[in-house]
Amino acid sequence: MTTHKLATSVQALQSSAIRELLKHSKMPGVISLGGGIPNPELFDHEGLTMASEAVLSQHFGEAFQYGLSEGFPELREAIQQISAERGIQCKADDVVVTSGSQQSLDILARALINPGDTVVVERPTYLAALQVFSLAQANIESVGTDGDGMKVDELEALVANKTIKAVYIVPTFGNPGGVTLSESRRKQLVELSKRYDFVIIEDDPYSEINYTDDVFRPLMAHAKAIGNEQNVVYTSTFSKILSPGTRVGWVIVPEWLKRAVVNLKQTTDLHTSTLSQLMTSEYLKTGRLPAQIKMIREVYRQKYQTFSQELEAELGDIMTFHKPKGGMFLWAKMNNGINTTAWLEKTLSNGVVYVPGEFFYCSEPDHSTLRMSFVTATEEQLKEAVRRLKISL
Repeated sequence: MTTHKLATSVQALQSSAIRELLKHSKMPGVISLGGGIPNPELFDHEGLTMASEAVLSQHFGEAFQYGLSEGFPELREAIQQISAERGIQCKADDVVVTSGSQQSLDILARALINPGDTVVVERPTYLAALQVFSLAQANIESVGTDGDGMKVDELEALVANKTIKAVYIVPTFGNPGGVTLSESRRKQLVELSKRYDFVIIEDDPYSEINYTDDVFRPLMAHAKAIGNEQNVVYTSTFSKILSPGTRVGWVIVPEWLKRAVVNLKQTTDLHTSTLSQLMTSEYLKTGRLPAQIKMIREVYRQKYQTFSQELEAELGDIMTFHKPKGGMFLWAKMNNGINTTAWLEKTLSNGVVYVPGEFFYCSEPDHSTLRMSFVTATEEQLKEAVRRLKISL
């Protein structure tokens, strides 16, 4: 073995459990509740074709050329408008286009975190964020969540006695828990950030997939209201509302951080694919995105209702789960002591796969938890998946 030749930071880096589970989901007859991927049947074939044709006919040379590290100017302007609709007031110059929000997290970690710096996450939290912060050699600590999101009181007790560099949070329809941070806790969190001078990394891939009429103001908007916008970074993506394959996301950063982010972007890949950026920009010009988002919301809401009703009817005596207000995930807990990692072997033999909850904790995992995504299966498949889970007990 020659692993000693690897950098220390990557020696302990583990493959994503979800990526490994995707292999099982491709097996014939398996119903996958595992991957957090959007339903490809809902991709806007007509709109993306129109955008592609516009790029090839109007921007051919530019589409296949190098571009600016900050991103295509017209796309940045369009993202500024999208951000304004979400309640974030920023300039197009504050926007840096990335190759998906995963790259945003990687760049932010490298820009902000020194080895040993403390980063606080939710318990449970997004698995790939744990990978990013581990690679940055951060000291990762976690605070609990409930139906109103992160328990900010727990965070306050932590920061009162320990210096932290950043808090990472998916405040709206989070992955994996599906929870949404309440308005009062959003205000409390940004006030804590101001008082103790730590950075909030607000990850927002899912807020457009809203099953309610409620409006959830981004943390960046709350921070601006109290003059703390210098401590909040916002990242989002087109992956869940348009196409993950184009790999177009963005980050909105305060002025003190922007130069570092752009420099890191340059060292990483020079710029996000010009072809993908121009396709996204041309698609946004068609005006089809609002209707696309509305359709995704309705389809996913119906799938969620079918799935949750079936789970309650068939497994409600041994399984409890949070009822999300949007997003793509249902987070459940087995009340009969089942270790869901061990149970997966049995459910796989019966043709259904999920993600054991233990992978979403930085420490002290709850082995009785699991994450299920309901958006790619048909309603009939969701009903059958519940039946297969039941016979696996």
